[in-house]
Amino acid sequence: MSYGKTIEIDLPMETAVPKVKEAFKLQGFGTLTEIDMAATLKEKIGQVIDPYVILGMCNPNLASQALAVEIQIGLLLPCNVVVRRQDARTLVEALDPAVMVGVPDNEMMRPIAEDAGASIDRALEALVR
Repeated sequence: MSYGKTIEIDLPMETAVPKVKEAFKLQGFGTLTEIDMAATLKEKIGQVIDPYVILGMCNPNLASQALAVEIQIGLLLPCNVVVRRQDARTLVEALDPAVMVGVPDNEMMRPIAEDAGASIDRALEALVR
């Protein structure tokens, strides 16, 4: 099962991360968290990996709607967006909000997940234009 949407962008990490934040901001998402996994793994266990940043994105309107339908959906929030380097490429990966329908098995979540998915698609499309 695919649970994410992935695009490749022609930018270095230091430029890509702010661009991703801005693209999602234009779609109503704010950045709640930013985790530099490469730095964390190196510091905590000495493991070296390619650059890998996890952004915790939240669209307050959609989050509010989702919580009204399924209070435990907070376990799947915020929507994670990963910006990472792989084989000299920069990848942007976003959680597919359809996962929020399948995990709690609540069809009332479908329209909210579809709205979130459309917003995420627009943000990702803006990055490859």
